[in-house]
Amino acid sequence: MNVLYDTIGLNYAALRQPDQRIALPIHAALGDSRTVLNVGAGAGSYEPQDRAVTAVEPSAKMIAQRAPSGTRSVQGVAENLPFEDKTFDAVMAVLTVHHWTNRAKGMAEMRRVSRGPIVVLTYDPSFRDLWLFDYFPELAALDQGQMPPLDAYAEWLGPVDVSPVLIPHDCADGFLAAYWRRPAAYLDPRVRAAISSFWKISGVTPGLNQLRHDLECGAWSERYGDVLKLGDRDCGYRLVVTR
Repeated sequence: MNVLYDTIGLNYAALRQPDQRIALPIHAALGDSRTVLNVGAGAGSYEPQDRAVTAVEPSAKMIAQRAPSGTRSVQGVAENLPFEDKTFDAVMAVLTVHHWTNRAKGMAEMRRVSRGPIVVLTYDPSFRDLWLFDYFPELAALDQGQMPPLDAYAEWLGPVDVSPVLIPHDCADGFLAAYWRRPAAYLDPRVRAAISSFWKISGVTPGLNQLRHDLECGAWSERYGDVLKLGDRDCGYRLVVTR
């Protein structure tokens, strides 16, 4: 399968460690389920260790980076899950929906194979309160195009509860907004290499140059320094859970 993460996923497991503070609400939303399907599982982040997990992931390179465990890994895609109806107690999907080619079909597949809750960690494309977008407006435009609006989940899955997932200032997982209080991290090409959005936009040099300049001269602190007082904050990430 020719997928994005066969290219960008080479060092993904080292750069995208799960943050336990984010894991807590995900695992709580799974309820008392004993068998869990993780769709778009990547290298296995946020999979609960105390349940029987099956992981579906399109990228062989991502599967190869999984730590040894009892998890069953299957190479496949959300839109065509190779399981019988109602096989699992619950299904989870973490920061993956924007990579699917047919989101409605993927959601229908998750609904089909789950006997219980469906738990999705995603991003609200209408969210704009992130200083990073001032330097890279292409990222905001990208989110508008690739992230489904939150009201689409109820259309796909039925009634859902949507809640914000606050991102800690020292987040261990290097997704797009993880470094909201560590702006210099975005200047590191190794950090950007583990963020799919940076692979999907072009011409990042002007934004990087401006960010570097503003950090060196103090302009960044003048404009955005209030965030340095926060321990965590809402960066637009949302947990969608079926009722």
